[in-house]
Amino acid sequence: MPEKLLFEKRGRVALLSFNRPERNNAITPGMREHYFDLLEECRDDPSVRSVVLTGIGKSFSVGADVQSLKSSGQHTIDRIRQHGRPVHYPLSIPKPIVCAINGGCAGVSLVHALCCDVRFAAAGAKMTTAFARRGLIAEYGISWLLPRLIGQSKALDLLLSARIVTAEEAKQIGLVNAVFPKEELLDKAIEYASDLAENCSPASMAVVKRQVYADYAATVDEAAAAALEEMVGSFRRPDVKEGAASFIERRKAEFPPYPAPSA
Repeated sequence: MPEKLLFEKRGRVALLSFNRPERNNAITPGMREHYFDLLEECRDDPSVRSVVLTGIGKSFSVGADVQSLKSSGQHTIDRIRQHGRPVHYPLSIPKPIVCAINGGCAGVSLVHALCCDVRFAAAGAKMTTAFARRGLIAEYGISWLLPRLIGQSKALDLLLSARIVTAEEAKQIGLVNAVFPKEELLDKAIEYASDLAENCSPASMAVVKRQVYADYAATVDEAAAAALEEMVGSFRRPDVKEGAASFIERRKAEFPPYPAPSA
């Protein structure tokens, strides 16, 4: 169905692709729910160690389907207020998510990209917050995410003006981690995600991801104290022993999966 995502495995990497190219991957409620369902599958599958998110066609995703904005009545308001998994839900997934922004990325789709842990973009790809030019506000927690990624002043510029930012400027201000030619983008994202999957402890990555997002609201003393407890916990897992042994023996580490397979 057009509102669904494509799902495939590339070794230990799960590749999720917005698959509505005839609408530039404009996101419907069903599409968002399917994305989150697939993330939960990846979370619970020990064979998946990292995730890549991208779009099919010329766009990553141009945001919410504008057809749903034409009638901004009570039905739309009720849908917005419905309880369920929030747009920032991917921050809670204990596996790294790499976003490959292959083309246009706007509005709520930019929020989805920011809720990934690492972002790569295709050269020339255009991004915009879009909200202020649609009579909307800084939606779905982007007012929390964006200043932490690029700083308050730059975030206000992008939110107030809703101007278009190219991939190259996005790299310069820290919105994306790297820019690649479009034909190389997906391979580079999968290569990076595969390196995480093959060489980093899944348990360690889960803890690190939790630490980084939790410590946004913590003082340095609180973060250091929490890290101490996490460190003690890490020494109770086999990963530290395997990491040390593989270094000494000059071999590839073989870390156990996360979560551990059911007996």
